[in-house]
Amino acid sequence: MFVLELTYTAPVERADALLDAHVAWLDAYYAEGVFIASGRKNPRDGGVILAAGIDRARAEEITAADPFVTGGVCAYRITEFTATKTAPELAAYREQLPA
Repeated sequence: MFVLELTYTAPVERADALLDAHVAWLDAYYAEGVFIASGRKNPRDGGVILAAGIDRARAEEITAADPFVTGGVCAYRITEFTATKTAPELAAYREQLPA
C-alpha cells in the first residue's frame, strides 16, 4: 500500500484552477480500485491519497500524470508500507509481512 502525499509548490489559487482536472484524475483511479481514500491536508498545503494493489513504479507513473504535477503546482512524496492491521471494513487490504 502507498501513502501518496502531495505538497503544493505554487499558490493554492493555481492549484484551484486545476482542481476539476485533478478530481477527474482521482475519479479514474477510484474507478480502477487503486485509490481507496484521499483528501486535503489541514492546513491546506497539499493532500494525501491512499493507494493499493500497485507497485512503486506504477505509483510513480500515476502521480506523474496528476494534473497538479503536469500543471507545475505540486510535488509528491511516495511512502510504501505494509498494512498488516486494518479496520474490519478494510480487511481486503490487509497484507502479510515478507518472509
